[in-house]
Amino acid sequence: MEEKLRFIFEHQRQEHTMTELCARYEITRQTGYVWLRRYLQAGAAGLLEQSRAAQRHHNQMAEEIEQQVLRLRQAHMRWGPRKLKRILERDEPGRSWPAASTIGALLQREGLVVPRRKRVRTAPYSEPLAHADGPNRVWCADFKGWFRTADGERIDPLTISDAHSRYLLRCQAVEKTDTARTQAIFEAAFREYGLPVAIRTDNGAPFATHALAGLSRLAVWWIKLGITPERIAAGHPEQNGRHERMHRTLKQETANPPAANRRKQQRALDRFRQEYNEVRPHEALGMRTPAEVYAPSPRKFPEQVPEPEYPGNMLVRSVRRKGHFRWKHDEVFLSEVLWGERVGLLQENDRWFTVYFAQHPIALFDSQQLRVAPLHTSSQPGEGEGDASPSPSPGPLVERNQKVSDMRPVQGSPRPYRH
Repeated sequence: MEEKLRFIFEHQRQEHTMTELCARYEITRQTGYVWLRRYLQAGAAGLLEQSRAAQRHHNQMAEEIEQQVLRLRQAHMRWGPRKLKRILERDEPGRSWPAASTIGALLQREGLVVPRRKRVRTAPYSEPLAHADGPNRVWCADFKGWFRTADGERIDPLTISDAHSRYLLRCQAVEKTDTARTQAIFEAAFREYGLPVAIRTDNGAPFATHALAGLSRLAVWWIKLGITPERIAAGHPEQNGRHERMHRTLKQETANPPAANRRKQQRALDRFRQEYNEVRPHEALGMRTPAEVYAPSPRKFPEQVPEPEYPGNMLVRSVRRKGHFRWKHDEVFLSEVLWGERVGLLQENDRWFTVYFAQHPIALFDSQQLRVAPLHTSSQPGEGEGDASPSPSPGPLVERNQKVSDMRPVQGSPRPYRH
């Protein structure tokens, strides 16, 4: 540094030519002119040693592209490099965009990466929702865990999604999680998108109860519409994993922090639904959006809900106000949930009948003891075991095809009840 400054000062005194000065300092004339130019441009600081590495690599992102990536990231702080790349390609398809790994390195360099909390991952016990191989085969529904707005009002968002496309059909905060309000939201969804084949929920109200087969008034309405209720096993939210994953994103985007009041919170839920369906690409959908995959159901919501019909080989009974039906001269308790509905009794032998609601077997009727037992019991009563009390109403069964509900349409006649 000192030698370079002496060279500059001697050149300014003009006592020697450039050739003489360069020979005296044992440098080339080219180096001498470089020192002189740097001094004129930046003063003494220009004479400091500089890195010989290229200041810009040939494959480095252009500054304009970097700024676009950073603006998009700042607008969607929870979107990763692959989602950002897909959005940029979709918005400007004719432009050459960097690889997702390059975008990730940029975000890391700019401090825009939030380390994820490590989650304990376990292998799934089966393949959940394997039968959701098309739109409207299975809808998933649940209440996202409640929270309070800034003014202290409780928010219970009811969410409904299509399992195949991940399309979010409804995301509505309700005042109460009761049957009336829940059914009204489902009816609006049915009228807009048609009817699904099945709806998967947990075992909580209003989706299920402790009645026979877990029936609730909401489930009874679904069955009359030709929809099969599917209920996950207790303590196994992974059986509704796609919906639960959406809930995690919903919480991050709309409830951290919550809005000021109910009205503004619903606006946040509506914005999330629109972005989740139409903007945010989904890796499991090949980086397509749910709106690109989903299509409404061809099964339209009827103007009048049809009543179940039963074949001629069944005895039909009406369930009375307190949940009883008439058997000869006696009253037999079935379920208050089915009050006002008709059920079918299919005779299996001289003693046992299978009780159906629409196409679904829901219970067993002992015509000798005049009592109703759940379909699935820990031990099947046989001859001489008429006094044995049936086990409590069972939890849903999990089968290999992952239709985890004990409410399924029956193909033909069920297996006779053995005794």
